[in-house]
Amino acid sequence: MSRKIEKPSIIKACGGIPKIIEEYIGGVNTNSKDISIAKMISPKGWNEPGQTPKFDEYTVVLKGYLEIETKNTTYKICAGQAFISSANEWVKYSSPEGSEYIAICIPAFTPDTVRRDE
Repeated sequence: MSRKIEKPSIIKACGGIPKIIEEYIGGVNTNSKDISIAKMISPKGWNEPGQTPKFDEYTVVLKGYLEIETKNTTYKICAGQAFISSANEWVKYSSPEGSEYIAICIPAFTPDTVRRDE
């Protein structure tokens, strides 16, 4: 069914310094289980625990940059660049200088499927 999404839902974020998550499509705003699309606004110094999610995540950086750590490499993803993390692979996100980015998760992000480190 086609429909217009009037506005995102604000989701509580995990991490050392809270970031803003504006979910446009996903489990909270549209009850979608197949995909989630959210805009993230992360402040300078933000980081979150590592995770081994059960979903593929596609990240497009709009402003600033993200540091994305995998088991083998740490990447600096700048505005205008993108990153793909595959399901069941460990990854850790941070924004040393602050950033804005779009995150698309397939299937949709849920607190149960993100599988954050203890």
